[in-house]
Amino acid sequence: MEGSSRRTVAYPWFLIPLGVVSFAALAYPLYVIRPFRHQGPRELAAALEVIQVRPSIELACVIFALIGLVWYWQVQPLVSRRRLAAAGAFLVCTFAILTRVNIFELMFHPDTHPEFIPIQQAKVDPEDMVMTVKLGGMSHAYPIRSMGYHHVINDVVGREPIVATY
Repeated sequence: MEGSSRRTVAYPWFLIPLGVVSFAALAYPLYVIRPFRHQGPRELAAALEVIQVRPSIELACVIFALIGLVWYWQVQPLVSRRRLAAAGAFLVCTFAILTRVNIFELMFHPDTHPEFIPIQQAKVDPEDMVMTVKLGGMSHAYPIRSMGYHHVINDVVGREPIVATY
């Protein structure tokens, strides 16, 4: 036994909980805070709390993943297992980077060029709600389903520039 000074570890198991925690910090707020889904007050508060502490959680996950990767790289002689550990650490780092992207800003952007068609040609379900604006004898309707994603529509109704928001 003295001939082997290094003890090998079969797989980088330490990356699994780090990956799960890192992914949960990314995914939970996205799951809870999404349009057209009821959010309970407790789950919304929890999602907002996760968003507040997420930078610290992700930083800790990245640090532990990188330290673990360096350690694993030193004790594991097999290149294929080293690559597996590097891929796991890369995944943890990717989740951390993705938490810095505000997906809601990407999803919910103003519709600056709305297109309108006559009501007879509109494909709106009878139970769908719409928000309407009537100015100067002209009226426009904005489906709530679309407004839920854009929140802001810049438009001109009856020669008056307006901003419709929901």
